[in-house]
Amino acid sequence: MKIAIFILTFLGLLGNSFSASSAQPKSHTFRLGENQFWLDNKPFQIISGEIHPSRIPVEYWRHRIQMIKAMGCNTVACYIMWNYHESEPGKFDFQTGNKNLEKFIQTVQEEGMYLLFRPGPYVCGEWDFGGLPAYLLAIPDIKIRCMDPRYTAAVERYCSALTPIIQKYQITQGGPIIMVQVENEYGSYGNDRTYMKWMHDLWRDKGIEAPFYTADGATPHMLEAGSLPGVAIGLDPASSQAEFDEALKVHPDASVFCSELYPGWLTHWREKWQRPSVESIVNKVKWLMDNKKSFNYYVIHGGTNFGFWAGANSPKEGIYQPDVTSYDYDAPINEMGQATPKYMALRELAQKYSKKKLPKIPEAPMPVITFPETQATPFASIWDNLPAAKHLVQPVPMEMLGQYEGLILYRTELIGHKKGQLTIYNLNDYATVFLNGKYIGSIDRTLKQNTIEIPASDVENPVLEILVENMGHINFAAQMIDRKGITDRVLLNGMTLMNWDVFNLPMTTEYVNNLKSGNNDRPGTFFKTTLQIDKPGDCYIDMKNFEKGILYVNGHNLGRFWNVGPQFRLYCPGVWLKPGANEVVIFDLHKTTPGTIKGETGLY
Repeated sequence: MKIAIFILTFLGLLGNSFSASSAQPKSHTFRLGENQFWLDNKPFQIISGEIHPSRIPVEYWRHRIQMIKAMGCNTVACYIMWNYHESEPGKFDFQTGNKNLEKFIQTVQEEGMYLLFRPGPYVCGEWDFGGLPAYLLAIPDIKIRCMDPRYTAAVERYCSALTPIIQKYQITQGGPIIMVQVENEYGSYGNDRTYMKWMHDLWRDKGIEAPFYTADGATPHMLEAGSLPGVAIGLDPASSQAEFDEALKVHPDASVFCSELYPGWLTHWREKWQRPSVESIVNKVKWLMDNKKSFNYYVIHGGTNFGFWAGANSPKEGIYQPDVTSYDYDAPINEMGQATPKYMALRELAQKYSKKKLPKIPEAPMPVITFPETQATPFASIWDNLPAAKHLVQPVPMEMLGQYEGLILYRTELIGHKKGQLTIYNLNDYATVFLNGKYIGSIDRTLKQNTIEIPASDVENPVLEILVENMGHINFAAQMIDRKGITDRVLLNGMTLMNWDVFNLPMTTEYVNNLKSGNNDRPGTFFKTTLQIDKPGDCYIDMKNFEKGILYVNGHNLGRFWNVGPQFRLYCPGVWLKPGANEVVIFDLHKTTPGTIKGETGLY
């Protein structure tokens, strides 16, 4: 009997998955029990690789899923980022471009894979605000991830919008979704078990029939606070019997698996690239395979934090660690979708456990290209393109003004004290400071700065301007209430500065496309150049000759760059380029003179 189960389990690596070429049954059964998973009443080992459709151009989804399958997986896992789909209260988009969730699910099924669905509402994922919509932060005393009625009302609205899609594609309806996660790593945040039960019951009451699971670290306090009876337990991470046993102490009958096995790791600005060893992850996977444990690679392919979607971490109060734009993660499939040595080692290992030959590694959908050094020249200034001001007695964070990303400008006249130490409570996250239009210096939250010296001026009422960049809402743990801009007061020599003009600058593509050109040598400059491309392909754009800002290509926001490193190149998908002329716009907070960019083949 044990031999039969063993064979069935590992045949399930590929054989138990959907077949894209065979007729699809109307439905399957997937259930929990006896500390394992059961597909159509047969033991099933989940071997999953996680990707996020919001981080990958829609044109590449199929290729990345095929790559996951070719590494020996039978399942795909994905976070659904709530804030990516609900831009403002009640305004949902599950249909367009990268937000076409049904297309993603259909592609998973067409490629013969099952799906672990991770809808949050909180996901972490090094994503802005952990996937929660920043409009929640407009409520001054909002409490999140608990039974605050203002939070739960927003959650219920989100679940109501998303549930019809989950219902349609769950395993009982012939779809690929075998399990749905309840919240995410709640034991790392709070202990409101009433909230966790409410979340579970909300999904169930809205018609989700598929089994549920939670995900937490394999520690007693996290498991006690974050797990639920009758729900599978995911461990982030687990690669030893002791970790699995820890979960069974809380719920002895639970089906337990490793919901996040880390082949790589995240990177913040000012850090070195994180590069966990190939040997380490291979040894962990070998143990999981030998012991017939289900697991999910987090992440098998990270993709990119395009736009302003990169989040930030804060291990304790006063520490701010914004994530880089790349979500390469040192994952087996790199940011460009290529197989790495780590991928090849894990594919070779998977083949040893599979009775069937693994699929061939698919060809890349686009070639990799370069382009020669190209000069970008100034063409517009943020100072000539300010919107109408809002007049406030004291500064408020951008969320209170209906803004959730980009930059915000605060301007006031100095009356009384006109020089000395300027102190900002609290500055989130990076500011350039000007006096009478002249650049004074910068203030950087990542360096725990909140003061700057204001020099003397011969102007009767000097004009102070503070241009603040939002570098990503904190996405994990206790410091998540993280409003942006100036969140309290500005003091000069202890005097509170009053009467401000505030300018919202979300830096949307629409705003960039409508810039008024002009000459202005103040820092805060837009640069432009044209790339002549014969045949479009994937590339990295080297930004080492610029300082800090945002890169746009053909209207696509590729994300933030910053010369503190470690990231100096931004990934540009070939599907966002076109034969002939391609417009590149660069906003730089500091640089005012022409600079060059260059097309490279890799992140490093």
